[in-house]
Amino acid sequence: MQERSERTRRKLVHAGAEMFHRNGYANATLLEIAAFAGVTKGALYFHFASKDELAEAVQLRGCELLRESVRALRACGGSPLQTLVDLTHWLALGLREEPAIPASFRITRECAGLPSLVTDFHRIWLAEVCGLLRAARDAGELRTGGRWESIESLVAAAACGIETLAATGMPYAELQRRVAGLWSLLLPSLVPEGAQRKFRVGMPDPDTAPGRVGDVREDDAPDTGVDHLSPPVFSGSST
Repeated sequence: MQERSERTRRKLVHAGAEMFHRNGYANATLLEIAAFAGVTKGALYFHFASKDELAEAVQLRGCELLRESVRALRACGGSPLQTLVDLTHWLALGLREEPAIPASFRITRECAGLPSLVTDFHRIWLAEVCGLLRAARDAGELRTGGRWESIESLVAAAACGIETLAATGMPYAELQRRVAGLWSLLLPSLVPEGAQRKFRVGMPDPDTAPGRVGDVREDDAPDTGVDHLSPPVFSGSST
């Protein structure tokens, strides 16, 4: 019984992410979310008393995916700066493959200031980005003598811009190229002269990258005729 309840909750969070991503927070209704999940509205209210509660759960899911991916990428043994590059490629793919990621950005943007929503996915994304950048500085990967505030602002703006590009409907292959091109421009200004050659700006080798964007299991995903299971995180080629 407990397992069935947890499975229903996961379906609702996944369905909520899909609807918030597609329609926005204001336009998404609990009725359509329940229908997308394949459960009754009563079952939805058993788990979530309001749309705000469901939106918070979606953002927490996005944060969970983000932090799991940071841990997995760090475990691959790359340097902090290479991990940051790889994390931006993870984001580009996650924005396409895992609805909790774009939904979390959209909820944060559309619900800023609502007291019922305590999670701010934008801030958490930036905290992970800036944490890796600071680790790169402490590891001696960055140029010395630069203004740290300016460096941090530049990288933070670039990292947030990936979500903005994805929101325009840009095809994933193009977004992947843009992310690689972004780092081709940024790295020479961030690292000592000639050191940019140590870093790969394209996607990681799929044999060494983390296995999945998300972990929605086959029996948890709503049956909508569309495959919502995440493929391997990195399946493209490096540039």
